[in-house]
Amino acid sequence: MAMGPLPSRRGGRGRAPMAEINVTPLVDVMLVLLIIFMIAAPLMASGVPVDLPDSRASPLDQNDKPIQISLDPKGAVYIDEEPVPDGSLADRLTMLAGGRTGKDAPQIFLRADRSLDYGRVMKVMGELNHAGLNKVALVTVGEGDGEKP
Repeated sequence: MAMGPLPSRRGGRGRAPMAEINVTPLVDVMLVLLIIFMIAAPLMASGVPVDLPDSRASPLDQNDKPIQISLDPKGAVYIDEEPVPDGSLADRLTMLAGGRTGKDAPQIFLRADRSLDYGRVMKVMGELNHAGLNKVALVTVGEGDGEKP
């Protein structure tokens, strides 16, 4: 529907003020903020400093928030930024599984520093498998995303 000038009370001379709000600048600002938050949010996701290896694999699609298990350069294990003593890792993983196995098991993101011994990473993966947590994804830095040594 086309809108022409609104009739005024002064005998048709002049124009009455428009009573509409132009929302285009508001939408533009909101889209810019959305893009900024979409870019910044993944950068704030990890709290344990880990030098991840490079990979050409594509990212996984997921719906639930995964459990992050991190191994720092010294080999210390963290579950969602909380340090876990070596002897209690199996018990903590069993509690995380909570009897859920197979498709019901929670998604695990394993982040290990590239300087770690392969055996240390495999020990943690063995504990994950023993606890029934088989949905494990190894987190890497995409090709060109990280710094090269």
